[in-house]
Amino acid sequence: MYSISLGSGAELRPLEPWRAPELLANMDRGRDFIGRFIVLPDLITDPASSRAFLDDYARKAIIDAGRIAGIWLDGTLVGGVLFRTMDIANGTAEAGCWLEPAAVGRGLVTRAVRVMIDWAVEERGIHRVEWLVAAGNAASIAVARRLGMTRDGVLRERTNHRGERLDVEVWSVLAPEWRAERSQ
Repeated sequence: MYSISLGSGAELRPLEPWRAPELLANMDRGRDFIGRFIVLPDLITDPASSRAFLDDYARKAIIDAGRIAGIWLDGTLVGGVLFRTMDIANGTAEAGCWLEPAAVGRGLVTRAVRVMIDWAVEERGIHRVEWLVAAGNAASIAVARRLGMTRDGVLRERTNHRGERLDVEVWSVLAPEWRAERSQ
């Protein structure tokens, strides 16, 4: 399969079901950190749940409803980026990410999401890429800004995360904006 260099020893690769042990190890290393704002570490708790999560994304890829890729740093899976949803008919996709603490601050997520958005816009004809982020997740909001996304608004107390109601910011970029940003 493919491997796309993200620079500085980092690569973006498909995160396929056979990589479930690596995903579980990634979650175990970053469980508390990753779980501050997203549910992923609560879903991936053992080998079976890790495999089931990746099987779900393999099915999404088959029906063109989602994608997932891992970020490897010096040969170790340290995070990932995904299209949680893709609606080809309507030209929309929701992007997301996670990263363990050891890989934070290197720009890996920003570079990886750029690759994913380029693919979605240019190869799949996606018109609008959304980024939903807990209002308190400053690092993820910074990624949205670096990607040239626009803050569309706040969904007040939209999600219940570990017993706490969280506001969710909606950020987006439209295909013409993305192309204009990329051509500069």
